[in-house]
Amino acid sequence: MKQSIMKKDKIISDKKDNTLPHKKKRKRRKLRIFLIIVCVLIVIRIILPYILLHYANKSLANMKGYYGHIDDIDLALIRGAYQINDIYLNKKDTLTGEQTDFFDAKLIDLSVEWKALFKGEIVGELLFETPSLKITKDKTEPKQIAEDSSDFRDLLKDFMPLKINRFEIKNGNIHYIDNTSSPLVDVALTNTYVLATNLKNSYDSTTLLPAKVIATANLYEGNLKMNMNLDALSAQPLFDMNLNLENTNLVLLNEFFQAYANVDVNKGTMSLYTEFAAKEGNFAGYVKPVIKDLDVLGKEDKNDPFLRKVWEGLVGGAGQLLENKKEDQIATKVPIEGSFESPNTEVLTAVAELLRNAFIRALAESLDYEVDISTVDEDIKDDRKLFDRIFDGKKDKEEGKKDKKDEKESKK
Repeated sequence: MKQSIMKKDKIISDKKDNTLPHKKKRKRRKLRIFLIIVCVLIVIRIILPYILLHYANKSLANMKGYYGHIDDIDLALIRGAYQINDIYLNKKDTLTGEQTDFFDAKLIDLSVEWKALFKGEIVGELLFETPSLKITKDKTEPKQIAEDSSDFRDLLKDFMPLKINRFEIKNGNIHYIDNTSSPLVDVALTNTYVLATNLKNSYDSTTLLPAKVIATANLYEGNLKMNMNLDALSAQPLFDMNLNLENTNLVLLNEFFQAYANVDVNKGTMSLYTEFAAKEGNFAGYVKPVIKDLDVLGKEDKNDPFLRKVWEGLVGGAGQLLENKKEDQIATKVPIEGSFESPNTEVLTAVAELLRNAFIRALAESLDYEVDISTVDEDIKDDRKLFDRIFDGKKDKEEGKKDKKDEKESKK
């Protein structure tokens, strides 16, 4: 009996001894597989940015009408993002091969938008830091601009396969450059900030205009502000926008005036107010420029050529004639409405507003808060004659400006 028990114990111990090495082998095998996977992931993480960089630079080099380059690409896998560092994109003349500066940025960050992800939407957000866009007057291939712009949009889609729901620009510059003029013209919006949210309607989807765009910038000591509500998914433009630019120093724009108007300004500021709304292929709005303290011909022009003095005298004289003496301003309001295929500018109304500002009542230096989605389809055609428009106070838009502003804000 005792021997049988000992035999059984020996058999059991032998089995245990046999299973232990197998368990150790399986553990070692699993550990090796785990380490191999980790190493493979580390290698992929190391080489993937270089693969992406090679692909991106190849795409930029072969893009029709452009040539570009990226210095570096960084991945942030945990955040679900990657960053493009120091990118430039030049416009390339397809005939001569000559390159012209078009776009550059210190950083482009492309990532998943977590706010929308929590709502069940997989969309992306795009951030540009210190971008610069240079629109150069192109005499050789002006018809290619639309096609090239389309190619540029396609390139951005390749870089960011997700639909963009949030778009942000920090510290941007937008230049208009004319190298063919004399003097050369380079007009720039600086310190530009743009934030566009809910472009793909991933949240707050119950409102008519779910997306929002805000923008600020500087234009030669002037401050620009824009607010827009829109439906970015609408088949036709659907938006409500207002913009105001205040106190731009016209003296700093003298190269522009000399190149295109053959005058220079000794003193003066300009403000601009505009509202536009659009739906179902139609739009309505206005542009209201206001120039204050204008001085075109003065002591500073004593050494100018005679014919230029005569021309500046005519321009300055017209400015004096059309100036509201009390407010020291020249202003008008240009209504623009119609369809995108057939816009209509109310020139007669613009002339009437110019004369009314000069001789009857100064236009207010502010938005009029009279245009929104509900006013797009209103018939704003005015059949009155010029002098009726100037002297008839019934349609003086300034009378009810405050009430209209309060009404519009209450609708929001």
